[in-house]
Amino acid sequence: MIARTLRTAAQWSSNLRLLHPIVPITTTTKQLITGSNAGVRLSKAYEGDGKTKVSIFNTQTDLGLMITGYSQYGFRLNNDMVLIGPITVFPRSVLSWNVNTFEDINEQSLSLFPILDPKLDVLIIGIGDQSPTPALSKRIIEFMKKYKINVEVLRTEQACATFNFLNAESRMVACALIPPLHLSYNENDILQTKLKHQQLYETD
Repeated sequence: MIARTLRTAAQWSSNLRLLHPIVPITTTTKQLITGSNAGVRLSKAYEGDGKTKVSIFNTQTDLGLMITGYSQYGFRLNNDMVLIGPITVFPRSVLSWNVNTFEDINEQSLSLFPILDPKLDVLIIGIGDQSPTPALSKRIIEFMKKYKINVEVLRTEQACATFNFLNAESRMVACALIPPLHLSYNENDILQTKLKHQQLYETD
């Protein structure tokens, strides 16, 4: 069993899809000194040192748990923890989620979230790589509406990014995620994976 788990984790790592980092950019304005206004400082609403500052949210551990990558087997968090299978992620903790596909999402599988204290502001549900159907979204929304909890049903990639953003804003948010069945790769994904494993200059 242990050997099988290790093989699965190794295969998961080699097929990882990295999430693009959430990069909020704050640009300060320079002082404007012209003609008759010499000596008078003109600026926009924000005043600063004139530098552009960039913060990558989902690599900062002080903002809580965030999702940095996913594959068909599971997810990786910003503390380098690898989690296999469906999971529920909270700002400071993570649990396994006992579902196999989006068809298993029902009142029983969602029963944890209404009893949490403090109460959730929003629940994000990632159902894999398929788009949510109106019937599924309606069923989940109506159930959570009874407990006055906002819910978003999204594809897993979108759900990961939404959770990261809301968590960085210190919202009371939780995310329930099912790994996608299929992944599409681009050149940036391959480059980021090789950089992560320090194999940029290795050839097959």
